Amino acid sequence: MPEVREFALPDLGEGLTEAEIVRWLVSVGDVVEVDQPVVEVETAKAMVEVPCPYGGVVTARFGEEGAEIPVGSPLITVAIGASGEDRGGSRVEEPAGAESEGSGNVLVGYGTGAPVARRRRVRPTSPAHAVAAAPAAAPVAPTPADTRPPAGPVPVISPLVRRLARENGIDLRGITGTGPQGLILRADVERALARTAAPTAPAAPAPTAPVPTVAGPASAAVGERVPLRGLRGAVAEKLSTSRREIPDATCWVDADATELLAARRAMNAAGGPKISLLAFLARICTAALARFPELNATVDTAAREIVRLPGVHLGFAAQTERGLVVPVVRDAHERDATGLTEEIARLTESARAGTLKPAELTGGTFTLNNYGVFGVDGSTPIINHPEAAMLGVGRITPKPWVHEGELAVRHVVQLSLTFDHRVCDGGTAGGFLRYVADCVEHPAVLLRTL
Repeated sequence: MPEVREFALPDLGEGLTEAEIVRWLVSVGDVVEVDQPVVEVETAKAMVEVPCPYGGVVTARFGEEGAEIPVGSPLITVAIGASGEDRGGSRVEEPAGAESEGSGNVLVGYGTGAPVARRRRVRPTSPAHAVAAAPAAAPVAPTPADTRPPAGPVPVISPLVRRLARENGIDLRGITGTGPQGLILRADVERALARTAAPTAPAAPAPTAPVPTVAGPASAAVGERVPLRGLRGAVAEKLSTSRREIPDATCWVDADATELLAARRAMNAAGGPKISLLAFLARICTAALARFPELNATVDTAAREIVRLPGVHLGFAAQTERGLVVPVVRDAHERDATGLTEEIARLTESARAGTLKPAELTGGTFTLNNYGVFGVDGSTPIINHPEAAMLGVGRITPKPWVHEGELAVRHVVQLSLTFDHRVCDGGTAGGFLRYVADCVEHPAVLLRTL
């Protein structure tokens, strides 16, 4: 008699307590192997596949695509130790490592053993027989997604496109993508929405009383409601916590970045790996934090203590289709400008693809926010709680500037520092910002540390 094991949504770590089911990767009756991904979920941090620690036959799935479930809720049940005859007449060898204890490791984004050379699904001729293998109290009727005809993978990468289709009831399997290799783009979904939208005839007014006219659809009159969940909900909660707990202050200064741009051009023209401007600014930040360690800190409100941190884990703001995320460069103080360029590029690419692990989005000690890419000069950033400071960088643009006693056109940038006034006073914050500005204006200051 096969043993039925329940696999629940594992602890995702980093303070994440729930996830949204994006796509099921298995169906009831499928044979799964140890560590085979069974469902794709979207957390407030990233899009990840969850591997199952058991091998056997899937007897039930819990939750529909689009549902948000908490950690610890059941995902699937698996019949372990079923023979080939028990799987509906399709003889299948027992998956390697499918012992009753499973693999013991179900962390999101990580396998639980050596990678499997081949993974295949075998659908039994009688799925109902496989479902019946579960105990009497365990079976749950398949969700509507279970009854849909099987189809190949939908050619869509962007979580935003998936969500847009899901919230408007659009079946992505019926859309022909116009992107590379048939990739479904947001414009494809919007065209499908326009085709399905039918004009609604206005209701006739009641004969006994006039009906007020409202411009536009009725839904527009009451406003659109957007759930604060997923990434948007996590951002809202973090920013609200920052405003509630941190007595922040902001100082700013204009700096002449002409020499910094010239130094970057010269270094990149000399051959070797190219260095990005953001990496230059990141290296300046780590050098400044070495001089002013008060800002590389956090506040333990329960103990009423300031905790100064030994290493710099530098976060940087990155705009993606899912929204604004802050990947973290670990041990940024130990990297030179080339190493920072490579790591920032890797994290940025992963952020845009939605494949960042939760650990790559948390644990920062200081954040660099280059909002100049949006074409704005200045801002007052909100501190990325529980950090103590954030450096904001505006656009670098030609402006009139007094240089060596004469009026000239120079490339000017506005730098702003928002800091937690509990960890330091204005003198420390001003000294940090002035040092950053001096390095921007005279990059030779960093020659010994680049």
